[in-house]
Amino acid sequence: MQLDKVVSYHKALADPTRIKMLILLAEGELNGQVLAEKIGVTPATITHHAAKLREASLIKERRDKNTIYFSLNHYFIKNSATATENLIYQRVRPEGFPERLEEEDQRTRDVVVNNFFTSEGKLKNIPAQLKKKLIVLTYMVSRMEKGRKYTEKEINEFIQGYHEDFATLRREFIMHHFMFRDNGVYELNPQEMWARWEDLS
Repeated sequence: MQLDKVVSYHKALADPTRIKMLILLAEGELNGQVLAEKIGVTPATITHHAAKLREASLIKERRDKNTIYFSLNHYFIKNSATATENLIYQRVRPEGFPERLEEEDQRTRDVVVNNFFTSEGKLKNIPAQLKKKLIVLTYMVSRMEKGRKYTEKEINEFIQGYHEDFATLRREFIMHHFMFRDNGVYELNPQEMWARWEDLS
């Protein structure tokens, strides 16, 4: 799961009223009036918090005439919790996992870069194989400024310096944790968070 989605998930959970709503909804579907009475808040407060939970895909809504019923999005809640764990531990190697030779990695990287980039530094095409794709993405983002906040326009212009399909490559930067997006602003993640092509066979 993308880093920004994991953050959105935890932001949605960061409120006692919203946690109480989720606990109550775990027992089954309830409408806003019932939730308000059980928690001891106004229906307007429930509406406000329900909107936050819905934006994060934690709950679903069903309208019956003038009454809105809420229920949990079980799949997303469980999937997001697992995704958070996987994201945190993604770089921890299993016990007994063999360390790769740095020289071998360097040779692999050089071959891929030479095959996919022209002498002018243009990307010929986006690799289909994940390992090669990660090498290409790593090569590109390594040329970005650490700590700089990029607008979407600036990211697009940077990518177009390599390849015309900026939308796909921008999405790949986010998906593989090279960058973090927040309100349309893009910033490099610490290198330790980048997806590691070295760990792929």
